[in-house]
Amino acid sequence: MAKISEVKKQLAAAPKKWLVTGVAGFIGSNILEQLLSLDQTVTGLDNFSTGKPENLEDVKKAVGPARWKWFNFMENDIRNLEDCLTACRGVDYVLHQAALGSVPRSIDDPITTNESNVDGFLNMLIAARDLKVHRFVYAASSSTYGDHPDLPKVEDHIGSPLSPYAVTKYVNELYADVFAKTYGMETIGLRYFNIFGKRQDPEGAYAAVIPKWIDFLLNNQAPVINGDGETSRDFCFVDNAVQANLLAAATENHEAVNKVYNVAYGERTTLNELFRLIKENLIAHKPQVKDIEPEYGPFRQGDVRHSLADITRARDLMGFEPEYDVSRGMTASIQWYIANLTGRSPR
Repeated sequence: MAKISEVKKQLAAAPKKWLVTGVAGFIGSNILEQLLSLDQTVTGLDNFSTGKPENLEDVKKAVGPARWKWFNFMENDIRNLEDCLTACRGVDYVLHQAALGSVPRSIDDPITTNESNVDGFLNMLIAARDLKVHRFVYAASSSTYGDHPDLPKVEDHIGSPLSPYAVTKYVNELYADVFAKTYGMETIGLRYFNIFGKRQDPEGAYAAVIPKWIDFLLNNQAPVINGDGETSRDFCFVDNAVQANLLAAATENHEAVNKVYNVAYGERTTLNELFRLIKENLIAHKPQVKDIEPEYGPFRQGDVRHSLADITRARDLMGFEPEYDVSRGMTASIQWYIANLTGRSPR
């Protein structure tokens, strides 16, 4: 039996109390849906700076009213320590997803990024420590690898950060390590590599590439590829990230705790290949997209050229086995976007 199947059976048999921060966001809402489907009790915290009420409504529709009653939502802010303390009360596990993402956003506004990603993170650590939460699992980032040239990326070898966002996510890892050593906390960091899937927001200047391109193609517009299109990423479907969060919270392997892990599929896809994959998936729903070709713009400041994860540590210590490669994940994603984006204009 796969480790995640074993963990799901254990949780369903003995439900726990969870706090998911950033619960109305893309990854947070997918985690919420999985936890409620396993009959867990979940507190969710979000200030709607990037999360959306519509995401929570989508989860409610997916899990049904009987399971939805196990969810308690708090519209609060991790930048307020009292909010964090209230949210952590009686909680077994914290899955900390709340942050201001986006490299370009951090370059435009490093102060606000730092307030959420560093000040807010420290507040959450203090609250989890003071309320004696069993384990603190947090969203780290592949941006931590910075300018380190080697591929694939291995957790213990990082370079210098290339953006304010990358600095904040590395500081998270440093704080978590210090709290583990100083206060005896159990922490696990998950370095996400280009997560994609349903509920990822296509709107705004800082939207992720996959939903933005899907949105453009659905509206018969040509997406813009930054650079020559040969930049590559390890794209990881959101269900793989949800699996990693559950494994990190529930692992009973002592050697797995107080470490950081790559969360990815372990394969590299160029932006040109990604565009073709999206287009191929959309043609069945909207045949006219076959004639659309991308436009090419300048390389984006702060971006690394190539990214590929080594997921050996997560596999060996936590039993992580990503179920979705980029192709299968894209098929699942397209189905959701067809249902939710068709007929609206991209911004």
